[in-house]
This record gives sequence, C-alpha cells and structure tokens, in this order.
Amino acid sequence: MVATVITNKQLSAARPGVEEVVSHYTNDSIGGKLMSMGILPGSRVALVRRAPFGGGWYVKVDNIYIALRMDEASSVVLK
Repeated sequence: MVATVITNKQLSAARPGVEEVVSHYTNDSIGGKLMSMGILPGSRVALVRRAPFGGGWYVKVDNIYIALRMDEASSVVLK
C-alpha cells in the first residue's frame, strides 16, 4: 500500500529552482486572474527568484516566465 502525502504548501513558501505542481487556489478572484495568465491547476511551476523586501516573485510556469505579486504567489497552493 502506497501512502500519498498531501501538503498545502503555497508558492510563496517555495524554494528557488524546485519545480512543483499547482493544486488549487485559496482566493477565487486571484485564481481567475492567474488562470488567464496561464497558471492552471496541474501546471508545473518553479520559483526563479524573489525581489528583496517583499517585492515581486519571478516564476517559470510550463516554460513561460511570469512576475507575480506577493498576494498572487500566496494564493497558489502546490501539491
């Protein structure tokens, strides 16, 4: 029997360079915006780098680079 570990890790807590999969969103209105930008559930996402002092987040989503704000990055839940 294989146990599946489910974590509710947010994109804002991800380490740079580690690729993970988008599970769902915590905020529906921000989730709609992110889906229109191409960050869909099931997409592979990796944090490239963070701006200092709580600035933007630079992420790679399925070979597309996107800049996000802190509230957008914290609403993305990873598997």
